[in-house]
Amino acid sequence: MNKILIISSVWVEPNSSAAGSRMLQLIRFFQSEKYDLEYASIASESEYSIDLSSLGILQHAVQINDSAFDELLLQINPDIVLFDRFMVEEQFGWRVSNVLPNAIKILDTEDLHCLRQARHEAVKKNSKILNYNSDVAKREIAAIFRCDLSLMVSNYEMNLLQTIFQVPKSILFYLPIWIENFTPEKPDFHSKQDFVFIGNFYHEPNWDSVLVLKNEIWLKLKDLLPYAKLNIYGAYPTQKVHQLHNPKERFFIHGRAESAEEVICSARVLLAPIRFGAGIKGKLLECMQYGTPSVTTTIGAEAMRDDLPWNGFIANEYSDFIIKAVELYSNQEVWEQAVENGYEIIKQKFMFLIYKSNFLNVLNELQTNLELHRNANFIGQMLQFHSMRSTEFMSRWIEEKNK
Repeated sequence: MNKILIISSVWVEPNSSAAGSRMLQLIRFFQSEKYDLEYASIASESEYSIDLSSLGILQHAVQINDSAFDELLLQINPDIVLFDRFMVEEQFGWRVSNVLPNAIKILDTEDLHCLRQARHEAVKKNSKILNYNSDVAKREIAAIFRCDLSLMVSNYEMNLLQTIFQVPKSILFYLPIWIENFTPEKPDFHSKQDFVFIGNFYHEPNWDSVLVLKNEIWLKLKDLLPYAKLNIYGAYPTQKVHQLHNPKERFFIHGRAESAEEVICSARVLLAPIRFGAGIKGKLLECMQYGTPSVTTTIGAEAMRDDLPWNGFIANEYSDFIIKAVELYSNQEVWEQAVENGYEIIKQKFMFLIYKSNFLNVLNELQTNLELHRNANFIGQMLQFHSMRSTEFMSRWIEEKNK
């Protein structure tokens, strides 16, 4: 039996974010393939994290800059180590390479943090120029090079890594958030009411989207559809989020949704005016799955449809966004076609069977020809060489200092 260790900065919260759902998918996949799985995190468990032990998974609380992790590695002796985001690889990757040099290192990127940051900075500066030379980019791309394989949820980001950063395709694998079982049903247009937005408020693009809805979209949209409400859901809302609650304007802040499926299914249209971000948007995939159309931006729909018609409308200008929201909300024929578009996108892009056999083949190839695979990635070896010295000695210095 193969053994895999997942290292993360958080515990798994599938009901809080798309990232949490993604991690649970990976866990269940490896378990279905008979991997012996253990999970380590530097975070404290929250009331919303799932009990991995109930899935038969050993859990470990670990610390950065602590050589006790080396002993844990030897004890677990995994064949594969999966890092949840590049920051975790920075902290623990060199230790894995030092203690278990033959363990396969996989990075689950979730999204390209450097792309999200570059877009955020461009929005703040009201600029169309993206700066890819940030410190975050240098750190993140280095982590991708150091790993044997990086999982990408966005084919747009796959192309970006290869063209802008010259990352070899051989160390990248496109594996989006997926759907295993899907039976489309024809939803009833008249049984769905109001607009909805849903997203974890720890994620800055979600907070920005809510501000755009409040200050730019809903001010006019509410007058064009005087009986419609806008319901905002999201995990970890702060006081500044709750302060936007305004029943007189039919703008409701509800906080965490007990069931994302329920709130999305009950809404007629989801609004997602996403101005920056990266990866693919879990909320938009859920809309397709649950038969609820959406209005979003080019960035919101990025890498989610290829050339297929969208599950609603894509609009970047606020005036156009409002017009499309009214049309989608009011026109049953347009709405029903949007639902069908979403179903087709799922069938062609997000069914797990599309990717499963290729993913297994890549994992088997790595296990069979790891040395050959690494020798073809000189930049990764070079970065690993320097990281094993600079990061290692800094970490050991901090550990001694903290004694």
